[in-house]
Amino acid sequence: MDFSILAQNSGPDLGKMPYIMFGAYLVLLMGIGGYGYIKSKMSEEDYYLAGRRQSFIVTVLTIMAAYFSSAGMLGFPGTAYKEGVAFFLMTLNLPVAGCAIYLLGSRIGRIGRVKGYVTPADMISDYYDNSSILRILVAFIGFLYGVPYLIIQIRAGGHIAEQIFSSTPTVMILGGQYSVFTVGTTILTLVMMLYVLVGGMRSVALADVVQGSLLLCGTLVAGGVTIYAFGGVGKYCEAVSKLPPKALSLPGITDRFSPWTMLTICLFASTASIIQPAQWMRLYAAKSARALKQSAVTFCAILPVCFLLGIMLVGLGARAMYPPTDTVDAVTGAVTSVTPHPVIGNFDQALVALLKNKGVEVLGTAGPFVVMLILMAILAAAMSTADASLHALSAVLTRDIYDRYIRPQAGEKERAWVGRIVIVIAALLALWLVQVGQNNQNFKPLQMITEMMFVAIAFSCQILPVTIDMLFIRKGTRAGAVCGMIAGLAVVFCFTPLPSLLLGRGLGSDIAGGAAYFKKLFDIGFCGFVVNLPVFVLVSLFTKKPNPDRVAEFKKIGKG
Repeated sequence: MDFSILAQNSGPDLGKMPYIMFGAYLVLLMGIGGYGYIKSKMSEEDYYLAGRRQSFIVTVLTIMAAYFSSAGMLGFPGTAYKEGVAFFLMTLNLPVAGCAIYLLGSRIGRIGRVKGYVTPADMISDYYDNSSILRILVAFIGFLYGVPYLIIQIRAGGHIAEQIFSSTPTVMILGGQYSVFTVGTTILTLVMMLYVLVGGMRSVALADVVQGSLLLCGTLVAGGVTIYAFGGVGKYCEAVSKLPPKALSLPGITDRFSPWTMLTICLFASTASIIQPAQWMRLYAAKSARALKQSAVTFCAILPVCFLLGIMLVGLGARAMYPPTDTVDAVTGAVTSVTPHPVIGNFDQALVALLKNKGVEVLGTAGPFVVMLILMAILAAAMSTADASLHALSAVLTRDIYDRYIRPQAGEKERAWVGRIVIVIAALLALWLVQVGQNNQNFKPLQMITEMMFVAIAFSCQILPVTIDMLFIRKGTRAGAVCGMIAGLAVVFCFTPLPSLLLGRGLGSDIAGGAAYFKKLFDIGFCGFVVNLPVFVLVSLFTKKPNPDRVAEFKKIGKG
């Protein structure tokens, strides 16, 4: 997501409201961190999984908060603004994700509680004969998923700070002058690092309860403000009905969202988002399979409503109110490019621009509070995903790497403290990369990490075949799992800048061209999955099966 010009159209001054609400938000998060520390028992299980005692309410809110990142509050409305009604089909990914929690999550949680697992690699490697290679592969996938999301959410938080304090271009600290972006990212990162550091999963989960509630409320309020800005539901529908025909049909303005593309995204990207490390650990942390099943049903009932009546409604409203310029090829009639309206400035700021320019105008004295509520909801979306990624990254590097290969004799408390050190290093490194990238747009490592964000879910998808086999089918082998996962990862890497960097313009360009073609047709994770799965099945037919006793144990525990 490109946030580089998010603050160009700052909109009206919100007075003192930003300072009051932002300060209260930070104080609340620090208070949650302190509460988590008081309640913690300094054990590894307590630090990473809150003692596996999370209630249904905490479980569902922390899952929803981690699922909706800043991309959901900024990128999705921007895509609806650009493409039109076609993007409404993305709503289908939410009930699919809910079904994944119900079917996969309840079994993962049940087995994890009985066996004492902490990370995804604990369960997967143990089932497949305690495979070290498989543990490293699963940990590597967790790293590929977690790092880009952490960095992008910190960036998003900085740019939202620019919006919140749009009337304050610079800040003086100890005689030095700093941008709001720099101060915002630093404060948000340090606060997040501290409450994750001192309270672990308990603080993260409680913070996500606050942020998840704010997120759900903010999306619906945004939709309501948009309807109000048009003068009611009837006038809103009338304005949307006058959009160009391509904006009201599949595959969208730029022909991006074909039925196959949407189907594979909704099926595979949504499921992969539930089995990524941060969510997988939330499944372990729930107190029972029943709590997870209740969470799945609630997830399916609430999030689609917020998505349709909040995010999508705002995106279409922004297109109707501030129409972009569609450049059409004179010969083919296809739209070759879409340029946002000057008030919007960038697709990703469609929601922010509409609400800041119309919210205060139509809501009067309540306007600053409502606009700030929505901006804080976007900030909460970024923070809730960032803290989940940071916490999971700590568990993966500590449990799967340090404990297994660096210091196997380390005790539980030592591992918990090493995890805290990882949190500090990862948070400060991510902050440094964000600052360098902000000051130097040609900084190649950050550019690559940013692009990796768009394929992070595709990497997570390569755990799906072994997860389904381990929980339901139980026919795969260790060798099959390793080979299939490597094959799937290799395919997904073709959709990143890596082939061009390693192979040059010749073969690298050919691979990039082929990847671009398939990206127009299917979800990236699906492309890796369709290679991963047959390799997994074929190799498993000719290699040694897992220990029968362990297979039987998993089957018994999984069924409850």
